[in-house]
Amino acid sequence: MTETPNPKPALWLRIAQFPLTRLILLGGALFYMMGLSNGFMDKFSKTPLLSIAAAAAMAALALAVYFAFARFIERRPVGELGLRGMGWELGAGLLIGSLLYTACVSILIVLGVYRIDGLNPWYFVIPAVAMALSSGVFEELVFRGVLFRSVEDVFGSWISLAVSSAVFGLLHLFNPAATLVGAIFISIEAGLLLAAAYMLTRRLWLSIGFHISWNYTQSAIFSGIVSGGVSDPGLIRSNIKGPAVLTGGSFGLESSVIAFMLCTATGIVLLIMAVRRGKIVPPFWNRS
Repeated sequence: MTETPNPKPALWLRIAQFPLTRLILLGGALFYMMGLSNGFMDKFSKTPLLSIAAAAAMAALALAVYFAFARFIERRPVGELGLRGMGWELGAGLLIGSLLYTACVSILIVLGVYRIDGLNPWYFVIPAVAMALSSGVFEELVFRGVLFRSVEDVFGSWISLAVSSAVFGLLHLFNPAATLVGAIFISIEAGLLLAAAYMLTRRLWLSIGFHISWNYTQSAIFSGIVSGGVSDPGLIRSNIKGPAVLTGGSFGLESSVIAFMLCTATGIVLLIMAVRRGKIVPPFWNRS
């Protein structure tokens, strides 16, 4: 008995599965949804719980759209959103992200640059939840889930690391108080750290945890400026005086050499672990 070969997918489906098409269709849809999420957060900024609910709903919808595209258009298992190991990886990302930012502030305290003048009421920690959740989920889906994977499918991990990091950092130039130095620092320190987290696990949960926790700790706990954008007061009333090379100036601590060194070092460690575990994808011309 002869077996009937699997029919070739329809032309439109093969076009939709191409990495560039994925980047345009899925990346564009998620980027548009991220804008909607930011709009909802602005609209409900005076009612933090509604803002959080809107951000959570939009994040859940974004995850569903990403999953549906990968499952029904790309016709593949969605390993990067796999539930096995999700709790551990997300938890580890949340913990390490908060510890990294706390370590940066601790160094500034020792140097006399960051001074704690008191505490605000506890509910000051609530508004930043929406921002951290939305940025953590959407930006990781767009920049690691779509952009990194699409470039990696063709050009391999190393070129994808460079491209996704550069785009991620430079797009922060659109934030209100952004600086070129801050964008370049984010490209290296955060682009490397978040991409390495994905490369190591081949899932998005660790990088999502990093992203959410860093932004939340920065804003809600230490009242820091988030990437030249959000600068609302958090739990700690702080007095920051020092050179921009240490404080990050109007961009926030991501533009500080302290954050640059700590985050970049952490990213390098994760990247070395990914290399040793054979998680690097070669460009298409070097694949057997």
